[in-house]
Amino acid sequence: MVILQSFNHGSNPFNQSTPSRNLAYRTYISLPCMVANIRPHIEKHIRLTDEEFDYFISLTKHRKIRKRQYILQAGDVCLYESYVIGGCLRTYYVDDKGLEHILQFAIEDWWVGDILSFLSNTPAKYNIDALEDTELLQIDNSSIEKLYKKVPQFERFFRIKIQNAFIQLQQRIIASMSETAEQRYIHFVEKYPQLEQRLPQHQVASYLGITPEFLSRIRKNIATGK
Repeated sequence: MVILQSFNHGSNPFNQSTPSRNLAYRTYISLPCMVANIRPHIEKHIRLTDEEFDYFISLTKHRKIRKRQYILQAGDVCLYESYVIGGCLRTYYVDDKGLEHILQFAIEDWWVGDILSFLSNTPAKYNIDALEDTELLQIDNSSIEKLYKKVPQFERFFRIKIQNAFIQLQQRIIASMSETAEQRYIHFVEKYPQLEQRLPQHQVASYLGITPEFLSRIRKNIATGK
């Protein structure tokens, strides 16, 4: 993780001489593949030069967290948008009765955060914690603004991410109003097959808005063809 450590201490590939830039790029090449995979993730939407990508990495913070550790608690301000290198997190809120309601899971190659809190600098409504040991790349709001100025195409990248998140939210709201619990579960498994295998039953049930017992009955009915 040398590139992340050195860049987080103020290194900027745009301001370096050619030998230093080449050293930074060679260091990037030596990063674990899972970290390097954020570049193809970004380049699904925009194209970057090596210098532009290095500058983006220079603004990020590398973080490892343990299972059950929070990256955000309700009432705190969300300081980072987080890209998941490895692991699994959940976004949830707790109602007045102390019941947890899961809004989102985030696994490899996904982003997670409380966008309202992040953009408005107001207290978060949600909690985000790790369901597995997790590795992240994080970027704060001021760094994103710097990124927009230096590499304007990142405005398109993050706009697409916000648009996709809004579309997913709309689809989920419609599904909650129009589909049965069994239909919601089937669509969840079809859309996120890797998640269904990694999550305990009570977490999936919370996401679907049903009890674990009801989810168990749904699974049994599907297995027996009822």
